Amino acid sequence: MEQLELDAKTRARLRALTGWAASVAGSGLPCPGAAELERIAVAKSVGGSGSVSESVKAWSSTIDWLMGQAGFGVMDPHRQLPDHLAVPAAAAAPPAAPGAAAAPSAGPGRRPKWELAAMEQVRGAIDRYAKPLQDLRARDANEGDTRLVVTDMLCEGLDYDKFRDLTTEYMVKQDFADYGVRIDRQMVAFIEVKRISQKLNERHLRQVQMYAVNEGVEWMVLTNGAVWQAYHLTGGLPVLVNMAFQIDLLGPAPLEEKAQMMFLLHREALKRRRIDEVWKHRAATEPGALLGLILSEPMLDQIRKEVKRQTGITTTAADISEVIKTEIVDPKLIAKLYKTQPSGGALDWQA
Repeated sequence: MEQLELDAKTRARLRALTGWAASVAGSGLPCPGAAELERIAVAKSVGGSGSVSESVKAWSSTIDWLMGQAGFGVMDPHRQLPDHLAVPAAAAAPPAAPGAAAAPSAGPGRRPKWELAAMEQVRGAIDRYAKPLQDLRARDANEGDTRLVVTDMLCEGLDYDKFRDLTTEYMVKQDFADYGVRIDRQMVAFIEVKRISQKLNERHLRQVQMYAVNEGVEWMVLTNGAVWQAYHLTGGLPVLVNMAFQIDLLGPAPLEEKAQMMFLLHREALKRRRIDEVWKHRAATEPGALLGLILSEPMLDQIRKEVKRQTGITTTAADISEVIKTEIVDPKLIAKLYKTQPSGGALDWQA
């Protein structure tokens, strides 16, 4: 196959697929070839890559899942592959005996029925509400009108019952959150809605963060109807806030990518905490977390040793730290993500 100049997202998808293929290669199971995996990575889906081999068809659910995880930034997603995606569909179950009824369970190699139903529901809602959202944006609709469409998306697309699961104008210390979300009678998230033309910003995040902190709720969602941002809050001192994902339903991303992300907010997926691995990965690789790692004493000492090995120059960890903070990293990033501990110890990242 002719070598293509691949963008960063395509390279991430291809890394996820080739890493998985390498892990399957020694198992004796059928596995797609490198050229076919590259075509799929470029096309962003199995269905968009044209004619596919039988081995790709057998692994289609697994391949789509791997590319979805790569889209979230998860490295080596095949290491976290769910059991039901660990074998191809053809190996899901032995052939049924003549006259025997089909087994009712999903079985290995197939997604659970609830997940398939949820994904279909999400895809349908994204497709159905694209035009209403475009109309809202065209007339610069107000927040109230935007909220009407958000309510429909939550109920028809993400399967929340407006009477059982959603509480509008939820009071939190004399203020009101747009939505409180309950699952099995437990508050699990707050949703803040802004008008569709308004760009979501840190002030909006601080607003919904206040609700979450006061009520001990983990998940926060900001949306203007088109853009959806999901954040996780970890309590403590300081409070940590990590973005799990952001998706623009009116943006250029393919429908499958949008659906994979919005699926994480589906009632059944949130109930089963499918979003946890996504936010854990984002938390571990965000600029603040990585910068804290780079500025840690063990890492600075390794850099000092490498400087000595390559140049013969002796320096100190403190000197290297100062150069990184003042000449390599944007000072605004330092100011935003770090604060000095009262004891004068290491730097802590906070939102």
